Amino acid sequence: MPIEAKRLLVEREHQRLPIVRQCELLGMSRAAYYYEPWEWDETALAMLRAIDEEYTRHPFLGKRRMCDYLEELGYDVGVKRTRTLMAWLGLEAIYPKKSLSVPNREHKKYPYLLKRLPIIRPNQVWASDITYVRLSRGFAYLTVVMDWFSRYVIAWELSTTLDSDFCVRCLERALEAGQPEIFNTDQGVQYTSEDFTKTLLAADVRISMNGAGRCFDNIMVERLWRTVKQEEVYLKEYEDVLDCRGNLGEYFAYYNGRRRHSQLNARPEEIYFDAM
Repeated sequence: MPIEAKRLLVEREHQRLPIVRQCELLGMSRAAYYYEPWEWDETALAMLRAIDEEYTRHPFLGKRRMCDYLEELGYDVGVKRTRTLMAWLGLEAIYPKKSLSVPNREHKKYPYLLKRLPIIRPNQVWASDITYVRLSRGFAYLTVVMDWFSRYVIAWELSTTLDSDFCVRCLERALEAGQPEIFNTDQGVQYTSEDFTKTLLAADVRISMNGAGRCFDNIMVERLWRTVKQEEVYLKEYEDVLDCRGNLGEYFAYYNGRRRHSQLNARPEEIYFDAM
């Protein structure tokens, strides 16, 4: 059930049960219920977009060099403000470092299973990640499930919150189309949540998670984000989530079925289905 539908149901029934209990029964976090979209001023939005684009081009830039870049664009901004904006986007300069991920300590972590593992067939390894997609008045969150061997995007989902629900929905849709041997993610709270991991375990899928500070463990999805943003997101001005969803749907159909992958010299859809 979508988050908005759950919120309406909680509001309708709020006289009968406490909100905490209703959220538990609906499998919804209280954070998602109380979430209110954040309104950014025009200057902050412009800086967020500039950071997002420059980071996609040069993911090795840290807060100081990103601050220099913003100053070159004419923004009156310091290192602390730049660091805050990058943190809000979840961006860090790509280089190995300690304690990069901050997972929920109560959630179980799983070892990284892909080290020195040859990826030789579809549905051997799937991977997932989350990124930001800019809208005219803010940002939405995009997650995908991608087959590592073929680069085929099996499922994708948009959300206005970082609740784990939309990641679980995306996973469930992907599992309707097939089943991987291994599923790899980072150690973010969305992927270590019980709802997400129990869905994988119920499907008899082995769970793999990036090591802390291992920035290249999920490199295939990182490359996908760069492609999606450069070829679709940065060329559009999405009015809202509905507009964004429609355009991304058209792009992923193009990416899977018509766009020839340069390294594979074939379309992801061809590789995914022909090699099985």
